Amino acid sequence: MKQLFYAVLIAAALGLAPAFADTSPYVDTACGTWVNDQWIPNGACLPDSGRIRHDELAGTITGVKGHLVTVQQTSRALVINDQPALNAKQTGKVAVGRQIVAYGYWLDGTFYATGIY
Repeated sequence: MKQLFYAVLIAAALGLAPAFADTSPYVDTACGTWVNDQWIPNGACLPDSGRIRHDELAGTITGVKGHLVTVQQTSRALVINDQPALNAKQTGKVAVGRQIVAYGYWLDGTFYATGIY
């Protein structure tokens, strides 16, 4: 995980990765706030509340099929929907083998990426 962080940091410093926006990946003050690139929930949007639950995840892309991206993590593989990130042009090149950090939210058991870096 540290290696991925340093790789993203070096790539961003060299201009090889999309620059992080000055604003948070999304704003949802009803559920919490972003502090130093970490989502801090306020407890109003618990998983069982039926509301959006913001999160971030990291892993390696192992498959791409349209707007669905399979990400391998240490203990699991999961499929994320990157359509919101595609719409916002916040994905960079989505390709097998790329290590990513995805910011987004969980809704009805699906992770929707709003930014992939």
